[in-house]
Amino acid sequence: MSELIRLTAAELAGRIRAREVSSVEVTRAHLDRIEAVDHEVHAFLHVDTDGALAAAEAVDDGLARGDEPASPLAGVPLALKDVLTMRGAPTTCGSKILEGWHPPYDATVTARLRAAGVVLLGKTNMDEFAMGSSTENSAYGPTRNPWDLGRVPGGSGGGSSASLAAFEAPLAIGTDTGGSIRQPGSVTGTVGVKPTYGGVSRYGLVAFSSSLDQAGPCARTVLDAALLHEVIAGHDPMDSTSIDAPVPPVVAAAREGALGDLRGVRVGVVGQFRGDGYQPGVLRAFEAAVEQLRELGAEVIEVSCPHFEYALPAYYLIAPSECSSNLARFDAMRYGLRVGDGAGISAEDVMAQTREAGFGAEVKRRVMIGTYALSSGYYDAYYGQAQKVRTLITRDFDAAFATVDVLVSPTTPTTAFPIGERADDPMAMYLADLCTIPSNLAGNAALTVPCGLSDEDGLPVGLQVMAPALQDHRMYRVAAAYEVARDAAQGGPLIQRVPELRQSALAGADDRKVGG
Repeated sequence: MSELIRLTAAELAGRIRAREVSSVEVTRAHLDRIEAVDHEVHAFLHVDTDGALAAAEAVDDGLARGDEPASPLAGVPLALKDVLTMRGAPTTCGSKILEGWHPPYDATVTARLRAAGVVLLGKTNMDEFAMGSSTENSAYGPTRNPWDLGRVPGGSGGGSSASLAAFEAPLAIGTDTGGSIRQPGSVTGTVGVKPTYGGVSRYGLVAFSSSLDQAGPCARTVLDAALLHEVIAGHDPMDSTSIDAPVPPVVAAAREGALGDLRGVRVGVVGQFRGDGYQPGVLRAFEAAVEQLRELGAEVIEVSCPHFEYALPAYYLIAPSECSSNLARFDAMRYGLRVGDGAGISAEDVMAQTREAGFGAEVKRRVMIGTYALSSGYYDAYYGQAQKVRTLITRDFDAAFATVDVLVSPTTPTTAFPIGERADDPMAMYLADLCTIPSNLAGNAALTVPCGLSDEDGLPVGLQVMAPALQDHRMYRVAAAYEVARDAAQGGPLIQRVPELRQSALAGADDRKVGG
């Protein structure tokens, strides 16, 4: 394995800037790694070899001329979740209904990455339209967890998180509607961040649930995530929900946190996220992480957020309701798949046949739930009530943040589960997002940072750190301080302990595709 792919994004950027190594060399090393292992992991749906090398060469040419780098991440490769549009590459959202669609424009996130000199390697696999917690719902087959190829990498952004854990990319972009950045980050031993809602533009992000969707950075270290956060964040007039406010000082906070001093920081432990249904090894790793925060000088306080227990049912009314509206645009009339066209066939029949063929089982399930919840006679009883619960959850956060600076919890109740284990049990699948959903409903910031391996199965566990809206820097400071202490206590970065991928690891693995 090339030494270059083991380096952090910050280290790579520094070497490229100093011209100790070229961006082309770094990009080729990652493209070679993708070619060597992605047949096992299936993190990518599309690899843009020519485009990536051309972008890398442009960075090198600029540095050779003496130009200032476009950003602190200029020349560093990145994997982009296939829910964000990218000129010159297909955007499928993991669905057959968009197979072969090449968007004519870049998402704002994509455009900002290009402007920053970040090299786009390609598009990563995902649960169809971001609906899922395992990346088994992709119409193009499941992604596998590099820690154990028989297990899921989380979802919906399992392709992005797996690309990091497999050392196919040093950076990635995900989207988080109910935990789709943080839950994959937790089970792959990587860092994943959901910024404050509206902190990163949604323009060009194919909508699932418009009041919840948020793009964010995925990385192997807290500093790398912060550097990427600053590249993609900021106001965008193309997005009506974009916040017109300065980007929180997340990089400065990460660097401050790395000094290892949390004196004066009040950390709240959410009591509702430590009960039945949590894997004992996850809870032990979490409690050890909390103790480490204490040793760093933080004041740890027990906090109660009583309405968090209603977040899951509220989410699974709000998100499907919004998706049933957003996915109505896939009507076989304008772009994407078209089935049943012919003489004597009505437009309604073409729409019905296209959606039947193009949408997977989980998408159909959520569209039906949402359509029912919004229907006449049921709107107030279901969608309206769920929005009231959302308000109560937001008030719980407000009350908690009046007494503490950040909240912490396990990121997900269990480690990565075997592929196929929850395929026929949607409720068990939905429980993977138990801890992450409240932050989406309230719109505040949250991230996951690895906090060790479960003593039961040796798989990664995530520590979730939550901060108030527009105070994203608070969670970066705490997470960076914890990361440094964890590495010192455990003899180095956790991610360096991921097993080397071998084809033999696939023997006997369940290749069943779910919902696609």
